[in-house]
Amino acid sequence: MRRRRGRGLEYVGRSDFQVKVRGFRIELGEIDSVVRSCPQVENAVTVARAAPSGTATITTYVVPAGGSALSTAELTRYVASRVPSYMVPAAFVLLDELPVTPAGKVDRAALPAPRLDARSDDFRPPEGAEELVLAEIFADVLGFETVGAGDDFFDLGGNSLIATKLIARVNAAEEIDFGVRTLFEAPTIESLARHVRDAKSSRVDRTRSKRPILQAHSYRDKIPVSVAQRRLWFVNQFDTSSPAYNIPMVVRLSGALDVAAMQRAVGDVVDRHESLRTVYPASVDGPHQVVVPSERVTSKIAWEVSVDEEALDSRIADLAREGFDVSANVPLRGSLFRVTPDDHVLALVVHHISADGASLEPLARDLTRAYAARAAKRAPDWSPLPVQYADYSQWQIELLGSDDDPDTLEAKQLDYWTSTLAGLPDVIDLPLDRPRPAERSMRGESVRFSVPADVHSELLELARNHNATPFMVMHAVLAVLLARLSASPDIAIGTPVGGRAEQVLDDLVGMFVNTVVLRITVDTAATFEEILSRTREVDLAAFGQAEVPFERVVDAVAPERSSSRSPLFQVLLEFQNTADPHLELPGLGVDVVPVDVGVAKFDLQLSLTEQRGKDGVPMGFDAAFTYASDIFERTTVAEFGERFVRLLRSVVSDPTVPVGDTEILGAPERGLVVGGWDGVGVVVGGLTLVDVLDGRFAGVGGGGWCVVGGVVVG
Repeated sequence: MRRRRGRGLEYVGRSDFQVKVRGFRIELGEIDSVVRSCPQVENAVTVARAAPSGTATITTYVVPAGGSALSTAELTRYVASRVPSYMVPAAFVLLDELPVTPAGKVDRAALPAPRLDARSDDFRPPEGAEELVLAEIFADVLGFETVGAGDDFFDLGGNSLIATKLIARVNAAEEIDFGVRTLFEAPTIESLARHVRDAKSSRVDRTRSKRPILQAHSYRDKIPVSVAQRRLWFVNQFDTSSPAYNIPMVVRLSGALDVAAMQRAVGDVVDRHESLRTVYPASVDGPHQVVVPSERVTSKIAWEVSVDEEALDSRIADLAREGFDVSANVPLRGSLFRVTPDDHVLALVVHHISADGASLEPLARDLTRAYAARAAKRAPDWSPLPVQYADYSQWQIELLGSDDDPDTLEAKQLDYWTSTLAGLPDVIDLPLDRPRPAERSMRGESVRFSVPADVHSELLELARNHNATPFMVMHAVLAVLLARLSASPDIAIGTPVGGRAEQVLDDLVGMFVNTVVLRITVDTAATFEEILSRTREVDLAAFGQAEVPFERVVDAVAPERSSSRSPLFQVLLEFQNTADPHLELPGLGVDVVPVDVGVAKFDLQLSLTEQRGKDGVPMGFDAAFTYASDIFERTTVAEFGERFVRLLRSVVSDPTVPVGDTEILGAPERGLVVGGWDGVGVVVGGLTLVDVLDGRFAGVGGGGWCVVGGVVVG
């Protein structure tokens, strides 16, 4: 229940036991009911856990009825016959009894880690050294315990963005130098193993692709910042009041909250992740990292702040929109708002210099474990993190090397980017509602829209038929739309990549995300199939060169800088596939509260989230255009959304039509263009269009009516 304005009550469901797994909204209690209906089951509880790939997986813990011999295979068959396939747990764990809290409720934080297996009808265990190594990497990245030699990376839930992480780990393990393209050509373990053997048997110097090992270091004097942190530091110091790089995490807690346990739990999490208690002072060598005691962070968090329901939203917004000075202050702040004795809101805000979007999941997971432990009057029993962010920033220097040495990773990748982005226009010429200001304010709003389920289905089929991914299809459609809007064939779009290729970074809070520029030429005479093929090649090449930081790419390409726009690209495409932060707190209902900071870092940002229904049926995409309010009106961007969906529907239904012929105008717009602006017909007899124009401009300007490059054309 939630108290609404006016003091009425609204039932919002049990959000603590409702999760989203690969686009499906699932009530965990429904799975529990089905499992408990099995005569051989005494009790069961289902939880969602985040796999290393960042996706959520379902695990059911089962206590068999006394004396029954029950196997996980039998449970899988039993549940699969009674629920849609997407609700079948990825793993079953048999226990003698379920762990409970002192209050007698199931202690979810104490449940053991599950064993996840990739289920395949023709499962064949991996054989040989290469297959065994690859199977371990596939399982780790995708979140399975075992993977068969014939299992397909993409069928197991992989995508083009996760593929970059997997290939990086394959290259590190086998000392080879594959690109993402190799995984598309050989998506199974057995086929990829053949490529590995071929590469290892060639005469290529394998030492060139050997990566340094990311490990903990004891030396911490003058810790360098990472390349991305350096850019964010300068942006922050330019305007410390700006909320442009604030990342909020807000949860509503219903029930009897143990405030003291929550205080200690937040302290545990801050102590565990050094990035949350790091300041970045200036020095003669530039900014550097200084890790401070946890108390310096926790003392800044306000606990039990009483607030009325009517004022709650504005108090959260004020907290989320307050700037940081990261050179002097810790990058985390928060408040625990007390609405009623059984209704609290925990709001935490972290600066992007210390975290990225993917950090919210491990942050939420660690807060869950710490609170459950502290509520039970004990310390969390987690294993120490293998590395901290300071170790990563020092390792990154070694990984990239110097751009003066042509054999280093940075030099090789910068060669690709300087060649690929040579001659790129400084700005995309979109139809703006207002002139671009000399300095952008980064104020923004969002227009939400959706892609229908039938279009989603056709998109998936088109992607399969062309060995592409949904991301690639959406990228191609957005590129075509921008080409039509700007009347330019040269389109550059940015997209974020995870930057967590090393396994030891999976559970760490920090700023790892990178940005790559996807540049494509859109020929309006080409069919969408041809544009998609080009887009696939562009994306695969770019994702294979994604480790050099975007900041170094900007420096190397050296575009004309301007405070009125972002460099290299002004439109970002974000395919949201990271796990939502998920909290399960004993005795509490948890509801994640979305917060709009009101920021636009780019002219336009298209965010897409895939939705699925029963039995994996495509249910469309949730979409949003975030736009810079300095230059766009809301109505204009709403039209962009409508045109995007119209164009997408057209190209997936018939990808053989030239993209310049696809309809992007709605009926009212088309009627205005062809009839509304000049609806008067004129009889011209046998005259041609040239004759009519000659007559219209005869005698104007001394007989010349068009000037091109200083030449008068008449």
